[in-house]
Amino acid sequence: MSDIAPPYIGRSLRRREDRRLLTGQGQFIADLVLPRMLHAVLVRSPLAHARIRAVDLSHAKSAPGVVDALNGADLLQLLPPVPEGQISVPSKWATAIQHKFLNPQQPLLAHDKVRHVGEAVAIIVAETRNQAEDAAELVGLDLEELPAIVDPEAALRPDSPVVHDRLETNLIGEFSVARGDPGGAMSRAPRRLKRRFYHHRYAAVPLECRGVVSAYDRRTDSAMIWSSTQVVHWVRREAATLLGLPEARVRCVALDVGGGFGGKGHVYPEDLLVTFLAHRLGRPVRWIEDRREHLMSATHSRDQLHDVEVGFDDDGRILAIRDDYLVDCGAWNPIGSGVAYNTAVHLTGPYKIENLAASGRIVVTNKVPNAPYRGAGRPEAAFAMERTIDVVARTLGLEPAEVRRRNMIRAEEMPYSVGIPYRDGEPIVYDSGDYPGALQKALDAIGGVEAFRRRQADARAEGRHLGLGIGCYIEGTGVGPFESAFVRIDPSGKVYVTCGAAPQGQGMETIFAQIVADLWKVTPEDVVLSFADTASIAIGFGTMASRSTVTAGAAMHQASAKLRDKVFAIAANLLECAPADLELRAGGVGLVGVPGATLSLSRIAQAARPGWENPRPPGIDAGLEEIAYWQPPTVTWSYAVHAAIVAVDSDTGRVTLDDYAVAHDCGTVINPMLVEGQIMGGAVQGLGGILGEAIAYDANGQLLSGSLMDYALPIAGDVPPMRIVHQHSPSPLNPLGVKGVGEGGAVGPPAAIANAVCDAMASFGIEVNETPVRPEEIVRFLRSR
Repeated sequence: MSDIAPPYIGRSLRRREDRRLLTGQGQFIADLVLPRMLHAVLVRSPLAHARIRAVDLSHAKSAPGVVDALNGADLLQLLPPVPEGQISVPSKWATAIQHKFLNPQQPLLAHDKVRHVGEAVAIIVAETRNQAEDAAELVGLDLEELPAIVDPEAALRPDSPVVHDRLETNLIGEFSVARGDPGGAMSRAPRRLKRRFYHHRYAAVPLECRGVVSAYDRRTDSAMIWSSTQVVHWVRREAATLLGLPEARVRCVALDVGGGFGGKGHVYPEDLLVTFLAHRLGRPVRWIEDRREHLMSATHSRDQLHDVEVGFDDDGRILAIRDDYLVDCGAWNPIGSGVAYNTAVHLTGPYKIENLAASGRIVVTNKVPNAPYRGAGRPEAAFAMERTIDVVARTLGLEPAEVRRRNMIRAEEMPYSVGIPYRDGEPIVYDSGDYPGALQKALDAIGGVEAFRRRQADARAEGRHLGLGIGCYIEGTGVGPFESAFVRIDPSGKVYVTCGAAPQGQGMETIFAQIVADLWKVTPEDVVLSFADTASIAIGFGTMASRSTVTAGAAMHQASAKLRDKVFAIAANLLECAPADLELRAGGVGLVGVPGATLSLSRIAQAARPGWENPRPPGIDAGLEEIAYWQPPTVTWSYAVHAAIVAVDSDTGRVTLDDYAVAHDCGTVINPMLVEGQIMGGAVQGLGGILGEAIAYDANGQLLSGSLMDYALPIAGDVPPMRIVHQHSPSPLNPLGVKGVGEGGAVGPPAAIANAVCDAMASFGIEVNETPVRPEEIVRFLRSR
């Protein structure tokens, strides 16, 4: 056996977590049962907009099994109101970008008005879930109905009702960003056109809904929280503030989490309500969300309206672009400007556009609050940009792929400065990549453009309609401000690692075991990992924004580098040599060039223990452990090209996916199988978004898609054969060369499918400029012609 362990980065190792999950050994929040546990049920508003006259709990409190019942007015007497304030943004960003933000904070229970169907107005706690649900039916609601606002454009009219009376406006955020001379370039452009694009509202809809369990220990005056969340440290911080406890007295753990996709990426009122009630009652309290409740209270996403003007020349080169867009954020805005500004900075995609003007406005309406969902503002930007490219190509009679190629930033221009700041305030510089190469690889994967055009012509002669669509995008990944990692060499020789990331099915146990195994020349089986537990690492950020492999992986590298110096110092003392003469080798440390002279990590860890029998070198403290906080200089830039072939039935309007390919670059690939799983999973969510999934409201703000009978998730039969082609452009911004991959797959499909449908129906002049693609609208358009 070689002394050097084989590299594990780049290998498609099976997921370590799957044996536990597939054999029923996983533990999700609804599996957690504690002694004397109570069950909570929330009473939610049936109206979209109403003034609360009274929430009568008298009958509910006397119902069998009820232990406690509170409404919003009660809660105001027990807890201070949630403070309001400006959304926190990086100072560099605030200095560079013209902006104005208001930040109404959602109360734990509504007490003055309800602002969307499903907003919580009371909470019932009982001995059983059924008793709590029965008591909730007895709550009397006296609500004075107000006009509902469901259209963000109408919400900006002077005569519109106001969602938040104190603000006296429904416009709660606005900003603008520019590069070059967009006005002058637009006026000088030989050709100009305008289009309006709408990207509709849909949501993460993870397999597991939300849930919280909390217990309070009076002896230690400490709180324990289990939450199906992506951000355990954030939950702990907010809960500690609410209870008036030191953070050290509050622990938050995320058990196995059945998907998050951004929808569990912030602190919800339920996280804090359940924690407060456990503290108040001295008994564990559990709340588990059902699917209907999830669709009317967990955050939605997308829902943007874009007015785009583009200036271009006769060769299809884009000279200027202007985009004024509205973001319908629903009744509250839990994440602030993140999604809206993401859209602006991702608008130009992989294209060299010297003149840009983008302005975003964030508008409140009587809908469920909007927050990030896989892509977080990028699918909307890509849809607007990619549809614009196709419209330019059709106007000029050019091949859309060729117009893209003419506008793309070339590989030799990398790193490429975009000229506007990212949301971390740092100037955007695309760090590495080959965008034209990715375009060609995606097209080659579906047989090439020329071959498709011949096939399309043959189909058209037979009365069939085939179309080719392309969706290109770039994605800022691995955003800061930081992530933490703790590495310890156990006396057994195992390497123990924990970090601030919180997995929800991505395969983090596998990926980080591969990274750490290579860092320490051990096997992945020798790496012991702990995640999503504030007791295992005091400071952490969380999992969102395609960041964990980049930031947590780099933190593990940083902590290991610090710890390696200590390991070498102790080993050198034992071997009576200089640290510079040592190297890591399979499971230990040895002398360079002397294969037999090896100390195991176990032996070194034992020598690091305090005690007279373990003398250490001068200046070396006991123990083998280090913590590191990786603060990325800025984001890394992943990118991809999606190419889709569709068939459109002109009689029924049905769109069938015939072929699909993705050329993707996420830098160093840790585990190709898991990367492909991320891309395919994201692509299926993107396909669902363009072809079926939709959150629908009527004019009164009533939710029309409140179950999975009405909210059409994609099924296996909807997914076409999918080929994934990798490009590798390692990032220079972190020691592993990695870029994020979690969200990108969901960004390209809406644009690619819309463009493919337009291509299939080009002879009829169809333009798909809003999502989703609905068969009935295709038929309606054809009949009108």
